[in-house]
Amino acid sequence: MLNQEAWMEEIMGLDVLDTHTHLVGDRLAARDFWEIAHYFWLNREMQAGGYPANALELTEEDRIAAFLPAYRATRNTLMNGVFTHIFRNLYGITISDEQSIRDADAAVRASAMRPQWAQEVADKLNIRAFVTNIPEHAKFNDMRRDAIVIPRIDGRLFEWTRTVHEAESPVQALDAVKQTIRQLISEFKKQGYPGIMTTLPGYDAQANRDYSVTEGATRDQMMMVLLHVICETLEQHGMFLQLFLGVERSWCGEAVPANDPQRILKLSGLFEKYAIAFELVVASEINNLDVVQAAWNFPNVHVGGMWWFNFRASTYRDSMQYRLEAIPAIKSSLIVSDARCIEWSYGKIYLVKKLIGEFLYKQIEAGWLDEETALQTAKGWLYESAARRYGFNG
Repeated sequence: MLNQEAWMEEIMGLDVLDTHTHLVGDRLAARDFWEIAHYFWLNREMQAGGYPANALELTEEDRIAAFLPAYRATRNTLMNGVFTHIFRNLYGITISDEQSIRDADAAVRASAMRPQWAQEVADKLNIRAFVTNIPEHAKFNDMRRDAIVIPRIDGRLFEWTRTVHEAESPVQALDAVKQTIRQLISEFKKQGYPGIMTTLPGYDAQANRDYSVTEGATRDQMMMVLLHVICETLEQHGMFLQLFLGVERSWCGEAVPANDPQRILKLSGLFEKYAIAFELVVASEINNLDVVQAAWNFPNVHVGGMWWFNFRASTYRDSMQYRLEAIPAIKSSLIVSDARCIEWSYGKIYLVKKLIGEFLYKQIEAGWLDEETALQTAKGWLYESAARRYGFNG
């Protein structure tokens, strides 16, 4: 049996497919220290530690002075740890005082000027491919390959739903929207996109029921009708549907996690009816088990990475245990960096690899897995599951 250090090195060397990013192909690298320091997830924790919400309006001197105590106050938090690893591993800098921040800023500005920097960062963790949901962002400058495009349709879906629900003649409006959906997905197929992605808000409708627009279907019921149209059309084109679930924006001005114990259950009628792959990505802790149960029940359901409020070490560990016990690794992906610059993709994937390595090593030690099976599992979670689902052979 490998010792733990050798095992972790092997895990860190495995291929990765980052299944959800906000990377933009012509500006992959952070341009200064603050583009890394003000990443949304870290910034939330920093503000809890006293960092001002208007930090960008401060002079750089005042901003540095405000950053340091908040950084020290949040040293226990996960994103602080990732941020620390980014600068220690990529730049050889430990953030400790004002001068270290100025040194870090100079280092980031210098790396942003190097055309090969983004590829060098990706290669450090063998990140072979990235996904974007915006076709215009997919041309990755100075990288060996462009991004995989899984276009998002949530804005369109919500508009289609509103249009039909508010129409004077909902039957005619529904027919027009159906035609629009079919044309759009046909065009995506021609572009070579393997599937589409959408978020869904909370919904009071079930996929196993028939709703009629002539009998005053609610907005949520109308959305479910359109999801059937989407799935039927995807089935005709051999494409998959990626569903991002568990974030609500209707309760206040901030996005919040929503643990709905019936969220996945309400969609099971889709899983049963359509011979397409469904990839379920959730942001709410309680649904981590629900998506595994769905993947166990339905061969065409796959479990995606950890999104939004699920990106925490504790939820990763629980979710890995659920997945390990119930579903083959080839049906499970664990990587969703949600990164807006290549440095954060590196940092978050470094963390996930560390968590996977530690978790599987304990399984080997306890005798639940042998090394070969543990390695096969890690490969599925990091790369092979997503690569197969997306038709990526890079």
